[in-house]
Amino acid sequence: MQKTILIVDDEKDIIEMLKYNLEKEGYKVLTARDGKKALEQAKQLPDLILLDVMMPEMDGWEVCKYLKRDVKTAAIPVVFLTAKGTEFDEVLGLELGADDYVVKPIAVRSLLARVKTALRRREKSSADAASVAEIIRIDRLEINVPNYTAVVGNKELTLTRKEFETLVYLARNRGRVITREVLLNVVWGEDVRVVDRTVDVHISKIREKLGSYGDYIETVKGVGYRMKA
Repeated sequence: MQKTILIVDDEKDIIEMLKYNLEKEGYKVLTARDGKKALEQAKQLPDLILLDVMMPEMDGWEVCKYLKRDVKTAAIPVVFLTAKGTEFDEVLGLELGADDYVVKPIAVRSLLARVKTALRRREKSSADAASVAEIIRIDRLEINVPNYTAVVGNKELTLTRKEFETLVYLARNRGRVITREVLLNVVWGEDVRVVDRTVDVHISKIREKLGSYGDYIETVKGVGYRMKA
């Protein structure tokens, strides 16, 4: 089945260049020049979104937040395209739930490879969820894996895709110490270059959302994290 990719960038030349190369690879392409139009186009549920960060009115960070809050679009992989290449910006983008982060100027062949990797990862994640009707319960925490929901007591948690997948992996392996490197490879994939601090930021956010149950996740100093058995 033909995959659909939404390109969001305020630079016409970049959109045309990416559109040409993606269509050449057999993808259907949607485009948007600003954040508001991007959210409208996202209602068509593309298979992946290439999202520029620096845009007028509504930047890429805000667009990503809206996408990840909406249950209909939360699982769509987002790859940020940006001229901002600092570690802080990379961590921020990944913290918001993006799957990858590409710094401009864009190397087309590298970008196409990242697109294919993100799409494969989404397909595998969907297949795994469909094949395993898994519900994990730890004390008052209940995680419904195929539905991408987590509840503590009567409160449903609002988790980004990466936060959810991190929580699931720790819960599936409760009682075991999981290193940062393992979490990076499992949740983000070996082909995505992200820093160890990304894991720490996500764990911090998960604990914050767990509230008084944040101590379910223990820090093993100098190694990684462990979900209480």
